[in-house]
Amino acid sequence: MTTIPELTVRPLPGLPMFAPGMSIAQAICTALAAAGDALRDGDICVIAQKIVSKSEGRTVDLGQIEPGAAAADLAACTGRDPAMAQAILDESAEIMRPHPAAIIARHRTGHVLANAGIDASNVEGANAGIVLLWPVDPDASARAIRAALKEESGARVAVVIADSMGRAWRIGTVGTAIGCAGLTVLEDRRGRAVDLYGRTLQATVIAIADSVAAMAALAMGEGDEGTPVALVRGGARWTGDADGPGAASGLRPIEQDMFR
Repeated sequence: MTTIPELTVRPLPGLPMFAPGMSIAQAICTALAAAGDALRDGDICVIAQKIVSKSEGRTVDLGQIEPGAAAADLAACTGRDPAMAQAILDESAEIMRPHPAAIIARHRTGHVLANAGIDASNVEGANAGIVLLWPVDPDASARAIRAALKEESGARVAVVIADSMGRAWRIGTVGTAIGCAGLTVLEDRRGRAVDLYGRTLQATVIAIADSVAAMAALAMGEGDEGTPVALVRGGARWTGDADGPGAASGLRPIEQDMFR
């Protein structure tokens, strides 16, 4: 039987409130130093999407948006504010299921999620109509943060940008990788591993990046915990020198979409 190394996850306290232009890498290294720790080769930094978007200035004032006809129709059938409907359309490649509970959209990056990832929770100015968008390219953001962490610390780490997303046929959200660098996204074990009875695995593809994001999200919290970064250790076997193909490589191709 294969021995599996222990995985640990710890939220990182002491991080500042992020604003446009702030360095997430510097903040992580400073907070770790204050805690008497430092990044090590093989660490995985899981970072909440919100602070990446904030540092990249991805806020929008709904009061400055002029809704079009399509937004007015979408708002009418879902009960949404027309400006919010327009923002969702602007961030989407396709509206898949308009519903009063949520507008299920295929984001421009290919991810399918509620309201194109637009959110107002934990956003300064939300009561005045300020909302937060996803990073333009979450995988590129992960690569940039990884490079900055290497420059700051000298350590070879992996970076996962995580957001909470729902799943088809399931209740509740789970932390999901929307950007990734330096980490295996999918571990394909088909034809390469056996079960306890020696049978070769035929259908097992493990979503490594999503699993790491989900574990870290439990430690980071979703409310007022104020810990938007978690450090995962013990997963060096899934990290590497190359940035890798990014979280987008874990998306199911549209032609294989079974839920359309």
